[in-house]
Amino acid sequence: MPKNKIQKGEIIRDFNEKVKKAKSLIFAGFNALGVKDNENLRAQLRQENSEYYVAKKTLMNRALQENNLDIKVRDFAGQVAAIFSYEDEVASAKIIGNFRKDKEKTEKIVFLGGVLEGKLLSKDEVEALSKLPSKSELYAQVVGSLNAPISGFVNVLAGSLRQLVYVLKAIEAKK
Repeated sequence: MPKNKIQKGEIIRDFNEKVKKAKSLIFAGFNALGVKDNENLRAQLRQENSEYYVAKKTLMNRALQENNLDIKVRDFAGQVAAIFSYEDEVASAKIIGNFRKDKEKTEKIVFLGGVLEGKLLSKDEVEALSKLPSKSELYAQVVGSLNAPISGFVNVLAGSLRQLVYVLKAIEAKK
C-alpha cells in the first residue's frame, strides 16, 4: 500500500536524524540477501551500535539533499540499505566485509558507497575501510607500541642483574 505524504515526511525526518547522529554512513545493495541472512546482519550491526535501515530511494535522496550530501541513491541499481554507525566509524563496514567473506554471501550484499565525516566515499574506499582494524584493535596496537621500549629497558636491567648474580655464584663456587 502506498504511503501518504505524512508518512513519507516522517521517514525523511527519521532518516535525517539518523544521518546527523551517525559517525559514518554506508550504502549497500542487498538484492539477493535472504530474510535469515538479513536478520543475522541486523543483529550483528546492533551489537556494534550500528543500524541497518531500508527506505525508498527517492525518500533517501530527499533526506540526503536536506543534509547537503551529494549522493544520488536513485542511481544505485536494485535495493539499497543505509547502514549507520553511531560509535565506531569502521564497525559497520567491517561487519559487512566479514559477512561478505563467506563465498556464498559475496554477491548477496555489495558496497555501493558511503559518507565518512562529511566526505563522500566510493565503493572501493568503503571496501578499503572494511579492511581497517577497529578502534579497539588500534588502541591495543598503540598501547603495545608505547609499552615495548619500557619492557625492553626492564629486560636490559634484569639481564645485567642476572649476569651479576651468575658472576657472584661462580665466585662462591670457586671458594
